[in-house]
Amino acid sequence: QVQLVESGGGLVQAGGSLRLSCAASGRTFSSYTGGWFRQAPGKEREFVAAITRTGGSTYYADSVKGRFTISRDNAKNTVYLQINSLKPEDTAVYYCAADETGWLLRSGAGNYEYWGQGTQVTVSS
Repeated sequence: QVQLVESGGGLVQAGGSLRLSCAASGRTFSSYTGGWFRQAPGKEREFVAAITRTGGSTYYADSVKGRFTISRDNAKNTVYLQINSLKPEDTAVYYCAADETGWLLRSGAGNYEYWGQGTQVTVSS
């Protein structure tokens, strides 16, 4: 079992930045692929970014490329999502997830076995 806890969300103005953190406990998180998803009100959960267990490869949704950066620090069992140039349409609950494969980068939510509770990001215009 892996427990995931997100933090770092908040209310920011458009153009601002945030860094979300996902702290893991339980089994060795360093063996898992880490992912971020988001869900806006009235919309389905969508993939944002993923990173392999070593951090050597990343994958982004087209809508966030160039603005979002996923990274990880396995010594701290933490995955990060740096969000720059925030837009009102980035408003959503952001969820951290873990995929047991460790080396695949997948965008389907069903591929991730463990999920955090989410952190709210609200961008004002």
